[in-house]
Amino acid sequence: MDKVYDHKKVEERIYAEWEKNGYFKPEVNPDGRSYSIILPPPNANAPLHFGHAMYVIEDILIRYQRMKGAAALWLPGADHAGFETQFVFEKHLANEGKSRFDYDRETLYQMIWDFVQENRGGMESQLRKLGFSLDWSRMKFTLDPDIISIVYRTFRRLYDDGLVYRAKRLVNYCTYDGTSFSDLEVVYEERKNPLYYIKYGPLTLATTRPETKFGDTAVAVHPDDKRYKKYIGQEIEIKTVLGKAKIKVIADDSVDPEFGTGVVKITPAHDFNDFEVGQRHNLKIRQVIGFDGKMNEHAGKFAGLYVKQARKAVVEEMQKKGLIEKIDDNYIHRIGLCYKCKNVIEPLPREQWFVKMEPLARPAIDAVRKGKIEVHPKSFEKIYFQFLENIRDWNISRQIVWGIRIPAWFCEKCLNWTVTDGITPEKCLKCESKTIAQDPDTFDTWFSSAQWPFATLLTQSSSKSKIKNQKSKIENSLDYERFYPTTVMETGYDILRWWVARMVIVGIYATGKVPFENVVLHGLVKDPYGKKMSKSKGNVVNPIEVVEQYGADAVRFALVYGTALGNDQALSYAKLQGMRNFTNKLWNIGRFIEMNRVSSIQYRVSSIEELKKIAKRKNDKEWVAKVDELTNQLTNNLDNYQFNLAAERLYEFIWHEFADKYIEDVKIRIDKDSYLILTTLYLILLRLLHPFMPFITEELCRKLGAKDSIMVSSWPAK
Repeated sequence: MDKVYDHKKVEERIYAEWEKNGYFKPEVNPDGRSYSIILPPPNANAPLHFGHAMYVIEDILIRYQRMKGAAALWLPGADHAGFETQFVFEKHLANEGKSRFDYDRETLYQMIWDFVQENRGGMESQLRKLGFSLDWSRMKFTLDPDIISIVYRTFRRLYDDGLVYRAKRLVNYCTYDGTSFSDLEVVYEERKNPLYYIKYGPLTLATTRPETKFGDTAVAVHPDDKRYKKYIGQEIEIKTVLGKAKIKVIADDSVDPEFGTGVVKITPAHDFNDFEVGQRHNLKIRQVIGFDGKMNEHAGKFAGLYVKQARKAVVEEMQKKGLIEKIDDNYIHRIGLCYKCKNVIEPLPREQWFVKMEPLARPAIDAVRKGKIEVHPKSFEKIYFQFLENIRDWNISRQIVWGIRIPAWFCEKCLNWTVTDGITPEKCLKCESKTIAQDPDTFDTWFSSAQWPFATLLTQSSSKSKIKNQKSKIENSLDYERFYPTTVMETGYDILRWWVARMVIVGIYATGKVPFENVVLHGLVKDPYGKKMSKSKGNVVNPIEVVEQYGADAVRFALVYGTALGNDQALSYAKLQGMRNFTNKLWNIGRFIEMNRVSSIQYRVSSIEELKKIAKRKNDKEWVAKVDELTNQLTNNLDNYQFNLAAERLYEFIWHEFADKYIEDVKIRIDKDSYLILTTLYLILLRLLHPFMPFITEELCRKLGAKDSIMVSSWPAK
């Protein structure tokens, strides 16, 4: 054995051998019980960030179950990440002095496809470098034709069941990126903005958005507000920057009498609450801001100005005409921002496809309440229930090219939509006109990825999956039948609402079963100062650079050591160095055993019970019992997703008990029996450590004469 452990000589070689020997496939334990995890698919275009290194939790579970003899499937995949990828590609085009508007749809799609394929291999290589034992033979991509086919069928079935509808409603629209978003993709930030007190005839109202006054179709007061009862139902005359106008005063319970003067303007086209008020009172929807972020013709002489420009100009004009009573410059309120570009989101009216969520959410709520799905840590159930119990209909239309195009065709003659399961219709199904055009929008990426657990299992080449018709439940798939529902969905708590809850909703609807039995949520990995990593801040740490320096085993162990499930952690270089030192300690123990080999000993991995029969001395018996107890502790820890407790106990036991005490004891009394016990206990400890530190444990077992890989069916038996 080399004097010093060099991870660079070991990791790539061992991983290649594991993969070549098929150890990552569930077929390695063909008669084992089924255990499955679907990898949350990373963006195919982008390199891994440090958060992806937390996949180590899934690898620990898969390796542990594989060692216990389970037919363990960890299925890899990659996400096309529709908006995210197009956003990156458009920045790439901008660097070349071009934009998406320079290309037709087909050309732009192909360019993004080529861009993604060129970068896709880097992500897969990084997953290998971290030692993740994924079954690469089952790799899936969200834009694989068979995946798209299932997404189409689910959409068609939702449509036929009346759970998908098209309507002109307010959507969260980013005028910079040119697409709408669901509620979850809007981030909110507290900002200080002027609150303008504007004269509306005999009334004064407060607003932060005077530029939208051209879209006002009413003013509202609370029905119980005595100050304004005489105005309710009346039409009042008001002066505006464009002349005189009349506007109706309505009463609505949504008005807060404590806000401003207790009078608010109602602009149904540009405020979600106002839209709901408008629906209740049959108010007109007058859009005054275009999808380009500019004021339209309804704004008169202010048309063509961007929102901020228009606000300034309108306020100046109103002040000249004496229409502003006062301005509160210290008003603090929440502003909705695009989660990607951080520009202000505009609520705008647009025809989109929506999923009716309330009836679909009920079974998802029951699944957790009745224990069909267990959430770990349990405290996150509250967030899950809050989201589903207050859920709004889901806007699944996106105005981008990159993604799965919505299989719906509009008829210019009868104005109806024809929805299919992906087949292009020759004519309108309503009036048989051939003047039809496909919706240019694509599906929200989360809509397709909500189907990921069952779609990936249904579409394996060996699965022979089929669906009788759009109304049927999914059936007849080898992988699906064996591994669905999956055992664990492990991911960051930050996408519990975005993705996990939606997978439960769509999975139950499409299959009649929950998509997974356990939800395991880890925390975020932040920079060494506890700040969230982001490219804009320049504090992103490349996990592979850290692996190169410290070794994959040290990185993996550092990520679970000392951090309870669901808690955030700051990247600690001191901890990484400590775990690198731990790998050196493991190597030194192995070197000591090998250098002091008793020639007559034939190494073999014995069970704890066999060791109890061999042990004669009191000390040896005590240490066999200690390792037996440790095995029970770790088994319990891993069965209950207590990864930090297992890692901490292994570290303390191997270094500060086994190495510092037992090895020192054996040194002074080396004989055949005690040395056999020492060696075998060490091999057992390596097996217990293997799910956390797979490379060095495999290498040490080989150096000490183990013939079979530590990977398979080798969890210490009683």
